[in-house]
Amino acid sequence: MIQKTQIFLLFIFLFISSCITQFIPRIDEEKELLVVQGLITDQDVPVTIKLSTSLPLGQKSEAKPLSKCIVTITDDVGGSFPLSETLPGTYVTLSHGTIGRSYTLHIKTNGDRYNFNYESLPTKMNHVGLIDSLYYEKRLIRESNDNIKGIEECQIYLDTHDPENICRFYRWDFSETWVLRLLFDVPNQTCWISNNSKNIYIESTASISEDRIKRHPVTYISNATDRLRVKYSILVNQYSLNEDEFNYWGNMQKITEQTGGLYDLIPASIPSNIMCIENTDEKVLGYFSVSSISSKRLFIQDKFDGIIDQYAHCATDTLIDGPDYIRGLGTSVWTLFDTPLVPFVSPRIRIFTETKGCADCTVRGTTVKPTFWKDDK
Repeated sequence: MIQKTQIFLLFIFLFISSCITQFIPRIDEEKELLVVQGLITDQDVPVTIKLSTSLPLGQKSEAKPLSKCIVTITDDVGGSFPLSETLPGTYVTLSHGTIGRSYTLHIKTNGDRYNFNYESLPTKMNHVGLIDSLYYEKRLIRESNDNIKGIEECQIYLDTHDPENICRFYRWDFSETWVLRLLFDVPNQTCWISNNSKNIYIESTASISEDRIKRHPVTYISNATDRLRVKYSILVNQYSLNEDEFNYWGNMQKITEQTGGLYDLIPASIPSNIMCIENTDEKVLGYFSVSSISSKRLFIQDKFDGIIDQYAHCATDTLIDGPDYIRGLGTSVWTLFDTPLVPFVSPRIRIFTETKGCADCTVRGTTVKPTFWKDDK
């Protein structure tokens, strides 16, 4: 009897489980909202504003670029910088900002569904202090002994301060580049790989008397990557924020730590500094940032114990005096090693791989050396 009861309960559980469907709550918001990503700085680089529309709640797909808009940036002394659409939803101008001036973003949509005007709050470009130092420290994870190898990882820090005590709110991002050198002497053996930061890094000195930050952690590099195997470089950008933008990034930080990447759909609960002129109740997602920048680069060329070899299992087949024709060569099989054939002297040895990245570093990077790259020691 007990066994029959258990079987019956199991049947009921499976039936209920099969009826579970995704629940998407009803909301009063429009299904599509304007999303703005943009930053103007004092650097002599193009200013880029990206416009898109948000997706209905519960959908998993890419945001839609918003084209055919009229986008302009104005300052508080009568200057006006029109932006041109270079790619769908991407608007660019070669102009840049000046410290001490205030800037406003203007957007006029020109869509089939609606035509509205949007405007950001005027925002002053504040001075930002220099990055005093950018440095790294080794972290000993495991000591070596006769039986096991040691493991060392890397923590990168920065120190900064503003002697004028003006810049009290900071944000950082970074780009990193490292050398990939494959184990075998293949044509594309050495490449450079680049990557941009994906997390939010902010700090405030508003609650302390001196505008100084010491040992702020920038990024941590574990032994599970090959970043530190040959040579590594990181460029850190430091931004000056006002308190409202600092709070915006703080809210974004809390959300992204829970839900994923920085450039996923921006939650509608985080206030923007952009509003619709015709309908001030309409929500706009994103933020128009105005900031000066201070940058510093660090190179690391050091020995770190215990870095994992991601290419240890590249060789999948070896031929000794095998046939000249290899099925799939160059499409599903690649050559790692090939000794020259010397008749009556030594056998020809060829090593092959089924993983293209083992024989061609351009699968992950580029063979073009970056202009900022210093020659190896």
